[in-house]
Amino acid sequence: MSLLQQFWHVLNFLAPALVTGAIAAAMAKLIWRRELAGTGWLVLALGAGLAGDLALVAGLWLTGRDGSMVSYGAMVATVSLAIWLLGFGPLRMKAP
Repeated sequence: MSLLQQFWHVLNFLAPALVTGAIAAAMAKLIWRRELAGTGWLVLALGAGLAGDLALVAGLWLTGRDGSMVSYGAMVATVSLAIWLLGFGPLRMKAP
């Protein structure tokens, strides 16, 4: 496998969590506009995407293969947990 193929393989492995995090952050900002006014979309999207990526890596490590439903379920759970932590929970950034 060439270096370029490895790059695309890793990118395609991480993409579902990043896209899910971006969509979840956009929907949260749309639904809770006033409550999330002090938290930027990029902060929510990157935090949720990275949490989802960690869940996918943990799922790959635990199950030994990519694409298991357990991994994707954990990804969705961690993305929503990260949105809550960054937007409403103890990691919330207060508006100045």
